[in-house]
Amino acid sequence: MKKKAFFITLEGLEGSGKSSVINFLENIFKKNKLHVVVFREPGSTRIGEKIREILLDKKNNELSSHTELLLYLAARTQLIEEKLQAALSKFDVVICDRFFDSTLVYQGYALGLGAIVEKAVAMFSLTVIPDLTFILDTPAKKGLARIAHKDRIESRPLRFHNKLRQGYLKLARKYPARIKVVDADSSLPDIYKKVESILKEKIISCKLYDAGCRR
Repeated sequence: MKKKAFFITLEGLEGSGKSSVINFLENIFKKNKLHVVVFREPGSTRIGEKIREILLDKKNNELSSHTELLLYLAARTQLIEEKLQAALSKFDVVICDRFFDSTLVYQGYALGLGAIVEKAVAMFSLTVIPDLTFILDTPAKKGLARIAHKDRIESRPLRFHNKLRQGYLKLARKYPARIKVVDADSSLPDIYKKVESILKEKIISCKLYDAGCRR
């Protein structure tokens, strides 16, 4: 695959404001006449959306941690093979609402599956790695309070979501060049300003306008 696109992923706790930031980023790129496409995980394919329904349905309480992991991996590989690889070779910018960092944190760290998740993610991400990942950091309790109707994942105990936050921050310390933490507990204008500042710095260092980022 000949990569052209600059690949950005958005991560964070439930209710952290990823959708708002994705819309902001999409508008920035469109104003600069760049071709951009947005995906979400799990989902963005027919099969992925069906898997999403299974994963988020509160009735599926018997879903085991390992089955949950396998379903997320299946949805991701379907997205990569069906749409993402082609998009990375055709578009200027590809944005994805969650990617493999979610699996490392949700199933690997918070659910305690550990090393098996790292191996599985490395195998089933099919060598696709984001150029830039934003983690929108907010206290778990505040993020959850913004959600009126919670799905199966959002309905998990507060201690689970607190572990997620710890996991994300740990991941950011491990990969500081790629992962940037943004304080999402501030006003939207402040969040957008920080995101744009990080984006401009990354674009300059990675030469977005010259065939994508060279990691």
